[in-house]
Amino acid sequence: MDILCSKADGILTIEFNRPERKNAITSLMYQAMADALNDGEQDAAVRAILIVGKPEIFTAGNDLDDFMKGAKPVAGEVFEERPVFRFMRALNGASKPVVAAVSGAAVGIGTTLLMHCDLVYAADNAKFSMPFAQLGLCPEFASSLLLTQLAGYPRAAEKLMLGEAFPAQEALDMGLVSKVLPLDELLPFARRQAAKLVALPAASIRTTKQLMKSSRAAPIVSTMAEENKLFGAMLLAPEAKEAFTAFFEKRKPDFSKFA
Repeated sequence: MDILCSKADGILTIEFNRPERKNAITSLMYQAMADALNDGEQDAAVRAILIVGKPEIFTAGNDLDDFMKGAKPVAGEVFEERPVFRFMRALNGASKPVVAAVSGAAVGIGTTLLMHCDLVYAADNAKFSMPFAQLGLCPEFASSLLLTQLAGYPRAAEKLMLGEAFPAQEALDMGLVSKVLPLDELLPFARRQAAKLVALPAASIRTTKQLMKSSRAAPIVSTMAEENKLFGAMLLAPEAKEAFTAFFEKRKPDFSKFA
């Protein structure tokens, strides 16, 4: 199974389990995570959610082979009903607290999804990147809004425009993560934090989360819609085609011919 889901002691754990492909995410994996989140939302025994990867890799982002297969519009298919949208809607809409434990690389949506979690902890080997512009695309799932709110415009612009990787300590300084720990301490610490949430009054935790997120709920939804509309159009544009072709041909893309 490329996504492992388990429930124990009030915690729903969702784990990326495709290390041979650097935990690159396919449509089936997105659907599995969406289903797990929706199930956890309805299960009263689940009081906290924990998202983890492997010690050496959180996720390399989208599986590009699978991603490109699904890039072209399909007659009768609503773009916003694709599995990745279902997953991100479920994550953003989760009423229960979501904890993420990140080690190794968190690329693209691997970083984007963290902005929709509540407690984010990183190992000292973690690296984050959002290389959307490098691929001829634009930010996704309200990352243009959320990263700017977290880090301020200058830092957000650097990360979203250049798309270069940055280390765990910089993510901490930016407010993207709450704490950086040695790799061997990360998962035990994240589990303890999730267990603390489980032990607290569930209604109090849900209400606190709702209050904290309520002022930006509508902007997140509207920004997600605008970003995803532009993302879908740019995915079919010549710049993205050149970026992905260059990736598969293992060469540097040439964007000089595009205005």
